[in-house]
Amino acid sequence: MKLYDVTAAPNPRRVRIFAAEKGIELELVPVDMAKAEHKTPEFLKKHPSGKIPALETDDGQFLGESVAICRYLEALHPEPNLFGSTAYELGRIEMHNRILELEFWTQIGISWVNGPVVAKMAPGRFKQNPAAKEASDKNVHAFYKRMDRELAERDFMAGDRYTVADITALSGVDFARGMVGLPPEESLSNLWAWHTRVSERPSASA
Repeated sequence: MKLYDVTAAPNPRRVRIFAAEKGIELELVPVDMAKAEHKTPEFLKKHPSGKIPALETDDGQFLGESVAICRYLEALHPEPNLFGSTAYELGRIEMHNRILELEFWTQIGISWVNGPVVAKMAPGRFKQNPAAKEASDKNVHAFYKRMDRELAERDFMAGDRYTVADITALSGVDFARGMVGLPPEESLSNLWAWHTRVSERPSASA
């Protein structure tokens, strides 16, 4: 299988970590977003939204969207289970994964689009809004504090074991730290302890 990939982007990283947890080897195909290779007619046949990542299956079919790709990989390789095994666990993991996407990742995205890296990489592509960035920066830090409170009661994002929600959270935190200039405060000891636990897994370097 081929994964159309951008190394620094958080969504492809989610798939790479997920595949590594499963022991699945993916052929990585770099896509140059600066040259808009993801918006070409050829790429749009792979993912009609023109987003990264996209997966080319062994039989030549295509899937886009990181969670959809991960669900496909889980169906092919059910163990180790990362989306849930019981009805309640399936719902709980989905709940936490969606919360992370809707309440954490969206705010990181606003700060990213309105921040200095995008201004330098794609001048004039976006009309930046400093007020929006100020608000989203605050929202990201508020969510870090929420994560820290919740991790005082459990070891992982969705319960007592590592799941896709931890992959989503790690990819988001690391992107916010490295590319957006929004690291968690050092005082958030529960969050940092979780970050150490999940970063020590071999898959984190995938």
